[in-house]
Amino acid sequence: MSTTLQVRQTDLATTRLQTTEDTALADGQVRVRVESFALTANNITYAALGEMLQYWQFYPTGEAGWGTVPVWGFGTVTESRHPDVAVGERLYGYWPMADQAVLTPQRANAAGFSDGAPHRAGLHAVYNHYLRTRTDGLYRADNEDVQALLRPLFITSWLIDDFLADQQFFGAQRMLLSSASSKTAYGTAFQLAQRGGIEVVGLTSPGNVAFCESLGCYHRVVTYDALEAQLDGATPSVYIDFAGSVGLRRRIHTHCTGLAYSCSVGASHVGDLGGAGQLPGPRPVMFFAPAQVKKRHADWGAEGLNQRLVAAWNQFSTAASAGPQPWLVVQRHQGPAATQALFATVLAGSGDPRAGHIATLLPG
Repeated sequence: MSTTLQVRQTDLATTRLQTTEDTALADGQVRVRVESFALTANNITYAALGEMLQYWQFYPTGEAGWGTVPVWGFGTVTESRHPDVAVGERLYGYWPMADQAVLTPQRANAAGFSDGAPHRAGLHAVYNHYLRTRTDGLYRADNEDVQALLRPLFITSWLIDDFLADQQFFGAQRMLLSSASSKTAYGTAFQLAQRGGIEVVGLTSPGNVAFCESLGCYHRVVTYDALEAQLDGATPSVYIDFAGSVGLRRRIHTHCTGLAYSCSVGASHVGDLGGAGQLPGPRPVMFFAPAQVKKRHADWGAEGLNQRLVAAWNQFSTAASAGPQPWLVVQRHQGPAATQALFATVLAGSGDPRAGHIATLLPG
């Protein structure tokens, strides 16, 4: 039997647990027990933008209106009818919010393989690739939870920083990051703060100011309600929007007359999403991480890209998990009901920003 957490696509607060009989594997398929995955605001973005960016298509439910939110984490192969994938192999990748997944490996090599399921053929390769932990340069057995929580987000953060640097920051001197307490935002801030001549400003709610300031990667932290009073609108700036809030975006675009570029990344404020409409200043542009991966793969080659990522990841993951007050404190949630409750909590945007949630639908 397999259990999956499904979400109503037009009302993310409505969820259900579906249990189905296992089907026999076809030749070339493998069954993976999904043992642990992270649940963060990033997954809420996947759901909120599921139709636009095809996230619902990775693990279709077969029933109109219901979707399975993809998650990053670890699994172990429990059954294999593929000659190049062994039972017992541990994999890192993009899973359904379920207790198992059936994959159709193709292009298998020492590093991993891609899922060759027909319905995933047109989806981006970054999300279709599964890594064997025994050969993965970023993998460490003693910090799997940190990897599941921060690795996919940090790769996006690293690519945002790399993209902006590649564009000479559009001539701006100040980076404005909304949802500054979110993991993707502070990963981006961590990278940006290492560059000279750029002021990194975190925008957040009053309750998250102390947390954002404790990270040490924001030069300033400004509350949403005070941004007009505390920010000089004429300073050449880039807005990196992790919130997706229409109202906040309009305020930034209206107040910041020196806005050079507006970069839309996330959708953590799901109650206030919508189109940009007619805004003053530059038109917001959606950041799509796989496009920057493709560019740098062409520029540096796979090995060059991987070396840079590994070095940056090691520095960031150490900073995030070290010291008397780590940026991330792992909380575990075991079983279908606990995972369903956790999804509601993360969707509501409540909770301690320092908490990192690791879940499994496997029973305790």
